[in-house]
Amino acid sequence: MRAITSTAGVAAAAAILLSTGYALSTRDALSTGDALSDAAHPAVGASAVGASAVGASAAGPGGGSGESTGRAAGAAGMVSTAPAPAFSSAPAHGTVRAASASTNSTNSTASTASSAKEPARCRTTGLRARVGRQDAGAGNRYAPLVLTNTSGGTCWVYGFTGLVLIDGRGDVLRTRTRRESVTPHRVTLRPGASAHARLHWTVVPSGHETRCPASARLMIIPPDEVAHLEVPFSATVCDDGRIDARPMAPGAGL
Repeated sequence: MRAITSTAGVAAAAAILLSTGYALSTRDALSTGDALSDAAHPAVGASAVGASAVGASAAGPGGGSGESTGRAAGAAGMVSTAPAPAFSSAPAHGTVRAASASTNSTNSTASTASSAKEPARCRTTGLRARVGRQDAGAGNRYAPLVLTNTSGGTCWVYGFTGLVLIDGRGDVLRTRTRRESVTPHRVTLRPGASAHARLHWTVVPSGHETRCPASARLMIIPPDEVAHLEVPFSATVCDDGRIDARPMAPGAGL
């Protein structure tokens, strides 16, 4: 008997033998097993040999009934040794992973685009400062401290400024900046737009004061910044240099 050297050939031969009712003898089974041992899938060959041996054993003493039983056993052996498709579940899982990765990539791209469009806080280097016209009334003075966006992009300011009075000789004067009880709000400034903080001080000496020092300049520290700006500021600030300040608000006027 010529050895069958391929898995497909073994399967075809087994099908033919079963269809004709022929039961493999022990010698044929061993011959077929030897051929299968050289095939590309040794495990499949061994299983087929086991199934054929069962068929041959059943066919011996029992005659016709053994032959029928042998066919059934052979068929069962053939079914049990059929390899499962390699692609039965891989495509589904692969598709889910691809969709998940695509979704994460889309969310990341949207988040990056959103962050890129979000304006940043205004920096000192992108601002110009000035003190507007002073309004007088019963010993009190009011003036807007104006910050203008001179950068090429939109930015925002939020909160209170820092202030330091400087006299005509360049010496720092006693300055007490008091924040008024006003809730701050973010003010977005397009290029060229301005925001202001209302300043209030008194020109009437109080307590132990006999006169109040005169300032020539004002040092301004924008909200949340460290670097400062300086602008002309001719004023007499009493009450130990107290200046009441409100948080930044839209516009340049009070």
